[in-house]
Amino acid sequence: MALALHSGIGASGAHRRSRWSLVLSEFSYWMLRYRRTWRSSIVMSFVNPLLFFTGIGIGLGRIIDRNPAAPQPGGSYLAFLAPGLLAAAAMQTAAIESAFAAYQSLRMRRNYRTSTAGPLEPVDILHGHLLFVVFRIGTAAGAFFLVGACADLYRSTWALLAPFAALLTGLAFAAPFLAWGVFVTKLSSIGNLYRFLVMPLYLFSGTYAAVGQFPKVIRILAYATPLWHGVQLCRGLTLGTLTPGAAVMHVGYLVAVAATGYALARAAYARSLHD
Repeated sequence: MALALHSGIGASGAHRRSRWSLVLSEFSYWMLRYRRTWRSSIVMSFVNPLLFFTGIGIGLGRIIDRNPAAPQPGGSYLAFLAPGLLAAAAMQTAAIESAFAAYQSLRMRRNYRTSTAGPLEPVDILHGHLLFVVFRIGTAAGAFFLVGACADLYRSTWALLAPFAALLTGLAFAAPFLAWGVFVTKLSSIGNLYRFLVMPLYLFSGTYAAVGQFPKVIRILAYATPLWHGVQLCRGLTLGTLTPGAAVMHVGYLVAVAATGYALARAAYARSLHD
């Protein structure tokens, strides 16, 4: 009996190692593609937010900082803006590397179909792609964080956790966006996701201005979005204003959204790749 139990445990461990190797093979595919496209991806996920950082944060920020009636929590508008852009850049990177990439992989390049012709299961493909998205969000957030650190914008040692907060923010978007990418059948549905969700969130989730300044209806909608929670988390860490209660609330919300999105993605991949 003991021998049988040991054999069962050994077989289970071998199965897990086998599944993990399959996930890594899918991840390797995405890394190979990234070697050919990393220049264009840097423009979208890093250079664009950096232009907002310099144009709005430095240009418009100087005008705002001269107004004594509008004091900024971080001491300057740039210090207020930087963590918001950090979270927003994580969202944008997640959107680029998940929804459109998943749609392309299923319906245009069809590399998902090629993968399922071998030993990979839909969940292995999901995990490999999601692992790549985590890599992309993490590297983009880390680079953007370094820009803020070089500009001496962070007021607390807790700021070192801000890239991880941005990564969690990106995951809260990446998982449901992957589900959306394999669920829809028209490319216009992907474009509408950017047009009617990603861009409005940039403007109305506290990235550029405190949500409290918006009309009540917009405030209520903003509080329900993952980006607002990500912005508040990153900003509280970099400015040293985050309370334990607020940290638990923001992290809990983002984890719940990411977990729900992951469950939807598993179901969507199983359904779409078994058709």
